[in-house]
Amino acid sequence: MEKVWLKSYPAGVPAEIDMQRYQCIGDVFDEGVRKYGPQAAYSNMSKEISYQELDELSAHFASFLQNDLGLAKGARIALMMPNLLQYPICLWGALRAGYVVVNCNPLYTPRELEHQLKDSGAEVIVILENFAATLQEVLSLVPLKHVVVVRIGDMFGGLKGMLINLVVKYVKKMVPAWNIPGYIPFKEVLARGAAHPLKPVAVAQGDLAFLQYTGGTTGVAKGAMLLHKNIIANLQQAHTWIAPFIKEGEEVIVTALPLYHIFSMTANCLTFFKVGAKNILITNPRDIPGFVKELSRQRFTAITGVNTLFNALLHNAEFQTLDFSQLRCALGGGMAVQRAVAEKWRQVTGIPLVEAYGLTETSPAVTINPLNLPAFNGSIGLPVSSTEIAIRDEDGNDLGVGQTGELCVRGPQVMAGYYMRPDETAKAMTADGFLHTGDIAAVDEHGFIRIVDRKKDMIIVSGFNVYPNEIEDVVATHPGVLEVAAVGVPNEHSGEAVKVFIVKKDPALTVDSIITYCRHSLTGYKIPKQVEFRSELPKSAVGKILRRELRDEAGKAA
Repeated sequence: MEKVWLKSYPAGVPAEIDMQRYQCIGDVFDEGVRKYGPQAAYSNMSKEISYQELDELSAHFASFLQNDLGLAKGARIALMMPNLLQYPICLWGALRAGYVVVNCNPLYTPRELEHQLKDSGAEVIVILENFAATLQEVLSLVPLKHVVVVRIGDMFGGLKGMLINLVVKYVKKMVPAWNIPGYIPFKEVLARGAAHPLKPVAVAQGDLAFLQYTGGTTGVAKGAMLLHKNIIANLQQAHTWIAPFIKEGEEVIVTALPLYHIFSMTANCLTFFKVGAKNILITNPRDIPGFVKELSRQRFTAITGVNTLFNALLHNAEFQTLDFSQLRCALGGGMAVQRAVAEKWRQVTGIPLVEAYGLTETSPAVTINPLNLPAFNGSIGLPVSSTEIAIRDEDGNDLGVGQTGELCVRGPQVMAGYYMRPDETAKAMTADGFLHTGDIAAVDEHGFIRIVDRKKDMIIVSGFNVYPNEIEDVVATHPGVLEVAAVGVPNEHSGEAVKVFIVKKDPALTVDSIITYCRHSLTGYKIPKQVEFRSELPKSAVGKILRRELRDEAGKAA
């Protein structure tokens, strides 16, 4: 069959991006500082830092890594903190000096953190003290050489910063006891870095920028190798898409999704930096009343999030009274945007909630709906510039308009591969350079793509990928479990939730004992919300547990 590369772009968006404009992510930074120097770049808990201040602070952080620690270009720097001003300081500093950023979820269990630090070979970690106790448990097992500890009040200085840290630790009791000999306080890092100038480093498009970890069908988190050119491509792709609808140098974007997540990191932290926006960093978006109170202080123009976040905001009475007169862009990703939420969002705010689609492996954007979408269309949008998509059957044949098959992607934003896993890379990539997304899709005659199913058994909980094998691997180690299967089931709050089906080895096994056991090894959103005991699990002729049967059954019952 003749190949059909499906490409379509909205009016005003070029078919191709200029890949030669920037040679590294640091070039994007330098341009932003030149253009928007005195303007606010990031804001958190009413504390702002300008583009110029960020230039100085990130240079101090990078200088410390270069001069005090003597790290060579390419060293891995792990970042483990929520949305605080310290995050962009460390991120931009590391990238400017040619280091590789390894983002770590602050909610990791010791087991999850140990794997990622070992696999990446991180030499330094910058961690919020609230999570230092987790690191302490695995410190002797990982290759870290240096630990930098951040405190929430670090960037406030003086009495205010001290009071914030005291309240967090002693009043709210949010800092479990920890003891890490030789750690370096973040404020000391900046002071020591300021004593030496940042040495220029030659960074090219082909250099590694991020090891961004994502799950896999094996249940082992893999580091997607995102090069400077991959991130530059996605910045350019996102910029060309939003340019007709925004006012550069005047945007105020709400950043509630964690910056360690690829969606928020690329879309908010990096892309909106490029357009001179002020990023409002929300440290705890689960505190909806507090979140809405912060929004009431801002004349925000843009917001990104996952469906569950938008839904939670819409169910807050105070949110509905906010001033949305300046709001121009609301972008949903990470999980499917539900029609009811999108329609309610438009009713309340007056602008569309636009759905986008991407993967860690694609830096992440693959498709975005037009920002002036007249009505919710249930699609994931159109391919961004310089991106080819193909719909393929099980044999790799290209299918045409309206036919259903696996969505495959080719473009400059696609990763270089999985770190130290050539076998997994080979499985993910086709001979002609397309990435298997694992999603089953169809394309209409206008180029809009609709996801109809997932080829993989991945579960998406509030925008976070959860892989059944990881859950099963943990549950199966419980001495009372004979067999286990994990699937995703519909959940009104998180989109999907984890459900496990278990065949008991110990007749006395209980639901509570399984949940308690999982808490020791799994991040909160991965812990099963439902546990069902069965005498047997459905299997194929070769003995493979049929997750799809269980998922379909659970879905019908929901």
